[in-house]
Amino acid sequence: MHTHRPGRHELGQNFLVDQTTIGAIVELVAHTEGPIIEIGPGDGALTLPLQRLGRQLTGVEIDERRALRLDRRTPRSTTVVNADFLRFRTPATPHVLVGNLPFHETTPMLRRILRATAWTDAVLLVQWEVARRRAGVGGATLMTAQWWPWYSFRLVRRVPASAFRPRPSVDGGLLTMTRRPTPLVPFAELRDYQDLAHRVFTGKGRGLARIVASAAPELPGESIRRWIRRHGIGPAALPRNLTDEQWADLFLLTRRTRPGAGPGRAAGARPRRAGSPGRDRARRPARPPRPGG
Repeated sequence: MHTHRPGRHELGQNFLVDQTTIGAIVELVAHTEGPIIEIGPGDGALTLPLQRLGRQLTGVEIDERRALRLDRRTPRSTTVVNADFLRFRTPATPHVLVGNLPFHETTPMLRRILRATAWTDAVLLVQWEVARRRAGVGGATLMTAQWWPWYSFRLVRRVPASAFRPRPSVDGGLLTMTRRPTPLVPFAELRDYQDLAHRVFTGKGRGLARIVASAAPELPGESIRRWIRRHGIGPAALPRNLTDEQWADLFLLTRRTRPGAGPGRAAGARPRRAGSPGRDRARRPARPPRPGG
């Protein structure tokens, strides 16, 4: 939870000190492949254990003094960069992100991560409620809905406030994000999909059927009702209660109702499910266009 301002305690830094949580993060990273980029390593509580994985490791630390101190403590296989991650140029080749993100900058940090094009996995410590909502527990946020076709989100565990020094006012949550080897929606449709998700999330009406009808007037009412029945969506459901596959199917349904849609895209057809490509294929993510949301 390092602040992205010059690093003194009075400016709000909170450092992870709980060895159980540190071990859990390292274990999650150990199940990934490729070079590692650590966001905000601070004094190296995660950096030093991550080095034991024997992989190329880069720490991006905004506090110049801490960056210099940590650099002296690490071997040549580890690089410590004095930079703001929000402005740091991530590699164009596959890599893994890990970090204890600043609670007060979680949203811009996550946006920065989601818009990057080459990472395969992210293991992140964020505010508990943010972790829950990003993973769709108790209702997803618009950000999650807008990125679900390309990333899967998983809530791993709750991290008590006592795991940090100084102690923050809220608990943390351990969240993983993984780039889907086969997107639920083609990357070429990213902007249109995100626009639909925004319109549905902010749509007006009583009940999901009316909200969707207002947000996507091109959809016939019967098509919307079939979509609701097909997915077993309850009468009290709201946009935040939809799953990744339900969002993807809704978007593909709007595409199938466009004038000139081919016979292979008949209304009501299920979207193609993500396949199960080999591990090597999963580590070569496709490059999306620059997103608009």
